[in-house]
Parts: sequence; C-alpha cells; structure tokens
Amino acid sequence: MTSRFPAVDALAASVVESLLAKPPTLGAGRLVCVDGPAGSGKTTLAAAVRRCARDLLPAGGTVRMIHMDDVYPGWDGLAEGMATVADSVVAPLRDGRPGRYRRFDWHAGALGEERVLEPADLLVIEGVGSGNRAYDDAITCLVWVEAPRDVRLERGLARDGQDLRGHWLAWGEAEDAVFERERTRERADVVVDGVSATGP
Repeated sequence: MTSRFPAVDALAASVVESLLAKPPTLGAGRLVCVDGPAGSGKTTLAAAVRRCARDLLPAGGTVRMIHMDDVYPGWDGLAEGMATVADSVVAPLRDGRPGRYRRFDWHAGALGEERVLEPADLLVIEGVGSGNRAYDDAITCLVWVEAPRDVRLERGLARDGQDLRGHWLAWGEAEDAVFERERTRERADVVVDGVSATGP
C-alpha cells in the first residue's frame, strides 16, 4: 500500500537506522521520543517510526509505543503525565522491569485501566513532554516536530471541535512553558518541519 506521507516514511527510516547504529540506552533496548507542540505532526511521524522499526529490527525484535495523550490526566495534566512516564514507565524499563500507567479516559474524564509495557528492543514515546530531561540519558534519539501556531491550532480544532478552543489555547501556554524549561528543541537530535512532511 502506498503511504500518504512518503516524506515521513523516509524520515522514519533514517531515524530508525540511526537508532539501531547506537548502543542501547533503555535497559537492553532503545528509546525514541517524538516531541513538539500539539498539532505539529508527532503522531504521524511516530506511527511511521514504529512501522519502519518493525521492518528493520532483526527477526523477533519488539517495538512498543506510548502516547502521552493516554497518560495526561486531562487538559491540566501535562506535568503529571510527564512525571508518570518518568517514574512509572522509563525508570523501571531502565532496570529491565515492566513499566506501567493507567490510561486516561477523555470521555469519562477519569483514569481507566492499567497498561503494562514489557521491556522491548525499541520504545517510542510520542507527545508533548515525551523528551523529558528527567531521563535524558535514557533517550537514544529525541525528535522535535514543529509547525506554525496557526496551523497547529487549525489542525487541533478540526480534530477536536471548535468548542475546545479555550482548552487548546491554555494547553499552548502550558506546553510553551515546558519547552522553554526543558530546552526540548535545542536538545533534539532531529528537527522536523511538520508542514512539509505531512502537508496542511
């Protein structure tokens, strides 16, 4: 099947090839974090990285992915979600133990079932705050995806609905503060233009 985003697939292949050339950083596995502001195209790229890794890893290799959206406990939960991933996912995986978190149900507005992440050859963490400095030494590759603010807002509201504009604007302020504090873009190994890669 032909990909909708051949530029993304090519970039994903480059990222995965680079990852596999580096030594493990997360226990016996590797960690790629796809970070950047909401609506920039992170999910599309992360999915391509996951697909590509399944093709390029040796037979029997394992790839797992976690979306930060599943961890934030609501629109005000950016900091708490980052802490959960650092303490309950990355920290145990570093030691070769399973990570775990409770998935947030956005419709119910409450934490749902517990999910367990067994150690893997490659873990992809996608979402705002995924490139947390708290576990910088465990990150094999940090990818930053960016797009103009108006494009990102338009994408987000097209997906979530105009009634969530207030939440999107408040979230933008929160993520700006996180990125400034974490220096995420400056620390990135790869910087991606989320418009040219995935289109409007």
